[in-house]
Amino acid sequence: MTPTLVLLVVGLTPELLGGDTPHLSRLASRGGMRPLSTVTPAVTCSVQSTLLTGLPPAGHGAVANGWYFRDLAEVWLWRQSNHLIAGEKIWEAGRARDPDFTCAKLFWWYNMYATADWSVTPRPMYPADGRKIPDCYSHPVDLRDELTGLLGSFPLFRFWGPMADISASRWIAAATSHVITTRNPTLTLSYLPHLDYDLQRYGPDRKHPAIGRALREVDALAGDLIAQAEARHARVLIVSEYGITPVSEAIFINRALREAGLVTVREELGRELLDPGASEAFAVADHQLAHIYVRRPEQIGRVRRLIELMDGVEAIWGGPEKQAQGLDHPRSGELVAIARADRWFAYHYWLEDARAPDFATTVDIHRKPGYDPVELFFDPALRFPKLSSAWTLALRKLGQRRLMSVISSGDTGLVRGSHGRLTDDPDQGPLVISSNPELLPPGSVAATDFKALALAHVFD
Repeated sequence: MTPTLVLLVVGLTPELLGGDTPHLSRLASRGGMRPLSTVTPAVTCSVQSTLLTGLPPAGHGAVANGWYFRDLAEVWLWRQSNHLIAGEKIWEAGRARDPDFTCAKLFWWYNMYATADWSVTPRPMYPADGRKIPDCYSHPVDLRDELTGLLGSFPLFRFWGPMADISASRWIAAATSHVITTRNPTLTLSYLPHLDYDLQRYGPDRKHPAIGRALREVDALAGDLIAQAEARHARVLIVSEYGITPVSEAIFINRALREAGLVTVREELGRELLDPGASEAFAVADHQLAHIYVRRPEQIGRVRRLIELMDGVEAIWGGPEKQAQGLDHPRSGELVAIARADRWFAYHYWLEDARAPDFATTVDIHRKPGYDPVELFFDPALRFPKLSSAWTLALRKLGQRRLMSVISSGDTGLVRGSHGRLTDDPDQGPLVISSNPELLPPGSVAATDFKALALAHVFD
């Protein structure tokens, strides 16, 4: 077996390679690069699950970054248990070929209770006083203490939110290097998310100063890990999940369903909460895709006609289309909507800002019934947002329950890049780079074939 490092560099595309990415470009030149034919939806949880199982979303069940749990009548995004994902995982296939095969899975999603030999994933602490304390989860459990003692606490607030930057990727890269040095896994899976943040904030133009800086920063981290891998005669694979397209406006799909009398809300303390179990139809918005759950079959036709007429909707899929696209799974909505390349779906369901739920102005990925990229921005109306955040944190430490209201509840125009829909141009889509070009196919790499490709790097 040959040790192999797989680096997931989120948002990296052939078009973004160049002078700002000397290490990644050099690996592509002396090795090989292919487009990745990814899956729909081209979002984190769906694509990563396909890369690690070889199955489409209809097979592994991650139909988006979250979905409507029908038995609970609740929408949950960003769950972490690996038990949610069906299919044989790459480390299980590796062990079946050689019992001595080992795998480290570092910050890829669905990492809790996975059967990999070593795993680390974000997992904040939530004390009863309302605080959210940065932390991570690991298997074995002592690996968390080891990494925290070496690197400090995982910088959760730099991993996601308006302060997200290179810090989290730097921590992950250092943790990856340490695990490689101390554990010597056969297969190392590592995740560098930093580039994705600025691509959503500013769009995918590499001439933008922020994008150029983000490319240089993530390339430097990748370069260090590539050098470490080569020093131990390991093979290297670089992969990305999706390409980002420039966007201008959001599509407020739930507001349209509510105005049609299909969405039900309940009032709590003068605020409105989506009541999915009581709604005739509602959407779980996830970037450029939305799962539309329709309670009664006789309403499906009406809902479909309503969504088809919405500005910015490119396609809507029912049963046959979902089957053709590999999304025919019980977790999927009765209908699936796809946005145009320049649009994305917002989760908002309230019609008056004064009635928005209290979490709308906070970074709260688990409470919101849909993905909210506005969480990447401080509210432009705040004069000193970082000072406001620090003051709120100080009051929380003193035992006061306070909302961390630092983002806008409705300024969706801040978002300049999105994904989920397949890109029209392969140069703007995801890629695979290999240190061993002889192992790459002549054409593009299907996401469902990546598992076999990574194992070929280990065993061939």
